[in-house]
Parts: sequence; C-alpha cells; structure tokens
Amino acid sequence: MMKKWDDLPERLRTEAVRPYYDILRKKRGSLLLKRVFDVVVSALMLILISPVFLILAIAIKLDSPGPVFYRQERVTQYGKTFRIFKFRTMVSNADKIGTQVTVGNDSRITRVGKLIRKCRLDEVSQLIDIFRGTMTFVGTRPEVPKYVAAYTPEMMATLLLPAGVTSLASIMYKDEDKLLSGAEDVDKAYIEEVLPGKMRYNLKAIETFTFWGDIKVMFMTVFAVLGKEYRDEVNQNVKEKVEN
Repeated sequence: MMKKWDDLPERLRTEAVRPYYDILRKKRGSLLLKRVFDVVVSALMLILISPVFLILAIAIKLDSPGPVFYRQERVTQYGKTFRIFKFRTMVSNADKIGTQVTVGNDSRITRVGKLIRKCRLDEVSQLIDIFRGTMTFVGTRPEVPKYVAAYTPEMMATLLLPAGVTSLASIMYKDEDKLLSGAEDVDKAYIEEVLPGKMRYNLKAIETFTFWGDIKVMFMTVFAVLGKEYRDEVNQNVKEKVEN
C-alpha cells in the first residue's frame, strides 16, 4: 500500500510527482488486489515451475563458470535498492567489462544465455522478487541506480509503485538490445533516447492504472514472447535517432 505524502522520500515529494500520487491514492482497493494477486500467483508459479528452475540452473552451471543467478542492484518503490534475481545469461562479472544495458549480438552473452534470453526465461526467477514484495508482475522495469539518477522530476513518479517484471513499455521495447546496437555511446543513447520513450508509456500506465489493465498487459506479454508484434511509432522514431 502507498505511504502518506509526508512520509515519501523528499525527492518524490515534488509538484511533478503529486498528480500521479493523487491518482494512485484513489485506487487503493485496486492496489491491494494487485498485491494479493502478486503473492498468490507468484507462490503457485514458484511451486509449479520449480523443475524448470532446476533445469536452467544445471544448464547455466555446465555452460560457463559463475553463479546461477545474476544479482544486480536495481531500484524499486520509493527509491529503495534491491538485488534482483535473474538467471545469468552472460559471462561472470559482465557488467564490469561493458555497459549496463545489453546490445544486439553482445559478446558477453553465453551459449545457453542466448537461448534463455530468446525465450525470456531469465525473467522467471523474478517470481522470487514478486513474492518478496520488491517487485510486482506489472510495473516499470527496475533500473540500475546510474540510470535512475538521470530521471527527470516527472519520471520519479514511477517509483511510487514497485518495479515490475513487464509493462507496456517492456512490450514495445522488447528488442531494446537491437535498438541500441547501432549507437556509438550506448549509455548516452539509452538515457537520452530510449529511456524517455519508455517512460512515456510508464507514466501513462500510472494515469490509467486498473487491476484489470495489469491483467491485460500480462496477456499481451505472453503474446509478444510468442512472436506477436505491437505497433509502436515512438520506438521507430527512437531507432532512427539512435542510428543517426
């Protein structure tokens, strides 16, 4: 549930964030239902797909040295940091030998990692984060502190809710790595071109938030993973800017 306005971190108590806060405060029932859904469904899924976890763990360990999970620090609700659970798809310490975003044909991705990423299986371990409450099924993808530091005052509104596994922005930018592959400075291109585009979707999602809207996004995510393409003019405009 949401904190009172005066209890929010100072960087969230701004005029740019206030309209989004007021919208969410009026939807406390939907937010409660959202959390109950997160706990129940994530618990059931963790039990049902535990064999998949075991198979992925063995495959990752056999393919390359290093841990099974990639525990990078990310930012979630109210600006709190946490260590995300993701099945490792890159060589160990990949973030120390390259950028913190992945580009197309990234040489740091392992053989098993390519298959895992193609099927989006690296994300299923985030069911642990959902159950813990550090994440939710649908919400703004958690960024690393470096990119959160580049947020505009309005973008900070996305930190009113827990970070999410998927969102409309994630669907529209599902090929983000390919989008950034043509950039000379990947970090700069992400912050200046890609991030603003994704945030337009994330902020709109707060304005129009409903529990059933979240369910719709979850189904859209499944279809996107299966190959369905969703039209996104914003994404196309960003791609042209990055490549030029």
